[in-house]
Amino acid sequence: MEVKTVGVACDHAGYPLKQFVLQYLEEKGYPVKDYGTWSDASVDYPDYGHALAKGIESGEVYPGIAICGSGQGISMTLNKHQQVRAGVCWDPEIAQLIRQHNDANVLVMPGRFIDNNTARAIMDKFFTVPFEGGRHARRVEKIPVQD
Repeated sequence: MEVKTVGVACDHAGYPLKQFVLQYLEEKGYPVKDYGTWSDASVDYPDYGHALAKGIESGEVYPGIAICGSGQGISMTLNKHQQVRAGVCWDPEIAQLIRQHNDANVLVMPGRFIDNNTARAIMDKFFTVPFEGGRHARRVEKIPVQD
């Protein structure tokens, strides 16, 4: 995967894991744009999910990482945007598949359900596994809603 600037977003439940993610990205030398939140004070995940999605759509960032408690809410928010393909990963094999088969451009992790070591393994897969194309490209092209 060609990395431009990694966009990162979370809610309060994802904040502790986001701190680890930022450290990981710094270690790897990836430039980062942090869309928030910036503390563990209660916030609404859609505010941060939409901001990250707009960054993906505008080309300001690619790819993205998002975190909320279960990963589900922020993923639902992100996937409302036509150019976003966000996948929730709790295991490195899922991260491999969302890259190989779905050309995911946002990795979503459940902050309340994985530890830092698991998050590292997931990110290692997400950043290194390429999209396979072929029959998968046809399917990915059908994801955006067509009027």
